[in-house]
Amino acid sequence: MALFNTLFGARPSNGRRARVSASGPARRAAQLLRSANALIQLSEKEALTVVAYMEMRRCAEGEAIIRQGDSGGSGDDGFMALVVDGEVTVEALNVSRVDAQTVNVLGPGHLMGEMSLMDGAARSATCTASTEVRCAVLTRDALEALIAEEPATAAKLLSAVALRLSRRLREADSKLQLYSQLVFSMQQEIDRLVPDLD
Repeated sequence: MALFNTLFGARPSNGRRARVSASGPARRAAQLLRSANALIQLSEKEALTVVAYMEMRRCAEGEAIIRQGDSGGSGDDGFMALVVDGEVTVEALNVSRVDAQTVNVLGPGHLMGEMSLMDGAARSATCTASTEVRCAVLTRDALEALIAEEPATAAKLLSAVALRLSRRLREADSKLQLYSQLVFSMQQEIDRLVPDLD
């Protein structure tokens, strides 16, 4: 057992799992964590284990859960959250705009903040509670505890988050290609309509 603990860390007490099994909101969070909008690759047992490391938080309507530009590093800023109940508006302030632009609206089963949890970089958008929101939060410290105590589940979680981020990157790449084609077509039409003055 000492060799196991040296290689994989001490096993957590069953208290974490017991709290999750007894908690309706925690069980709901585990189900939502496995949804297509979140980390569908996790098994039920793995999702329950991850939720055992998460904290349930309530956010009032209008409260900024994540602020664009804030550090995603350690401390209170280093976390990702799963929406359990309510609705969250995601807005981003772009260089060319004065007002923030709504990027997405998230409901139960959606994750937010996973990019900054992974790389510690500044938040890329502001996530504001449009209604009263209940979410399950995984902090950087809790993630490190999960890695130490449940390495196999932590590896599966990190793999699922990486796959999710990869999909989002591919979607953004497709949109960028479409935008590039649109700009090229518009330039061709402008060139056709406005003759070269040289």
